[in-house]
Amino acid sequence: MDPSPFRIGLIGCGFMGRAHANAYKRVPDFFDLECRPVLQAVCARDGANAELFARQWGFASIETDWRALVARSDIDAIDIASPNDTHAEIAIAAAEAGKTIFCEKPLARNLAEAEQMTAAVDRAGVRNMVWYNYRRVPAVTLAKQLIDEGRLGRIFHYRAKFLQDWTMAPDLPQGGQALWRLDANVAGSGVTGDLLAHCIDTAQWLIGPIDRLCGMIETFIKERLHQQTGKQEPVGIDDASAFLARFENGALATFEATRYARGHKAQYAFEINGENASLAWDLHDLHRLQFFDHKDDGKLRGWRSIHITDHDHPYMKHWWVPGLQIGYEHTFVHQIGDFFTALSRDELVSPSFRDALATEYVIDAVLKSARSGAWQDVLRRDQQGRETPG
Repeated sequence: MDPSPFRIGLIGCGFMGRAHANAYKRVPDFFDLECRPVLQAVCARDGANAELFARQWGFASIETDWRALVARSDIDAIDIASPNDTHAEIAIAAAEAGKTIFCEKPLARNLAEAEQMTAAVDRAGVRNMVWYNYRRVPAVTLAKQLIDEGRLGRIFHYRAKFLQDWTMAPDLPQGGQALWRLDANVAGSGVTGDLLAHCIDTAQWLIGPIDRLCGMIETFIKERLHQQTGKQEPVGIDDASAFLARFENGALATFEATRYARGHKAQYAFEINGENASLAWDLHDLHRLQFFDHKDDGKLRGWRSIHITDHDHPYMKHWWVPGLQIGYEHTFVHQIGDFFTALSRDELVSPSFRDALATEYVIDAVLKSARSGAWQDVLRRDQQGRETPG
């Protein structure tokens, strides 16, 4: 029997829109699915860009107003790959229209918007997913399996960093289509909500909830030309962010993100130390997991580099013969493959809006702590809106 069609309405034609479109096109070639994604429509404010994107990626139609896309009866899912300031309004409208919703990270510009979005999908009872794609790197998924199997024992330490260098030039403007991440009104925060959001999501998925933290942020260039006003405007985003944290299970953690680390384009890395073993992963070498097991014979004890390409490694049976690597784009294929597999089984898939909201609580605590200079509890609200300590 042919897979049933699942019609996608994609909002956004930028970098993330391309990553999502590629995943929809590739997933039926490599995953045996009961549902088949159909590239029904793509939406962008600029109709010419939308037309070009639709031709390149194979979308059947375009829209220039996301409201028209959400209202269409021939759309099953709305995929929000547009800038952060659009996430809340689109997601809430899509939930009210009964659509499945996929949303880029971070979930929203701030905690208030994230809570409204999560409440909306809960009220509507619609399926939802957030594109924290690094969970689907096979080496990171294997790390999760090893931790859940108890291979590391009690966890003592977690260290994470995400380093870039692309905003260091003082004459780089802010705002506009390409540089909206430097405009606080659009992005919400800087590297805290952009880069550290990935680190936080992975950490809480691997280790558990973060309970308490102390953070600091810095904006190194205080003013930049704004492309939309043509004037020098204050910079409201953070260029660098770091925090100390305690997990609920007692583990200690350090997190760091910056766009001012010369020589680094996208180094996302973490290391975890447990009583029995340690492991480490680096996006620059994403197909390898570093593992140290204290139970190894003393003469041979040391860090081993596991090449994550065998068919018994997570996801790898879908791809090539052992020894051949995959890359960044495959993580999106894995995520949408997991979604369609769960859909056919009437199961939920993570990370959901509520999972992403847990990251937003940590981001909010980091920014509050940075402003106050004090340790901050990570607060959460349950589905009834009651605030409880993390």
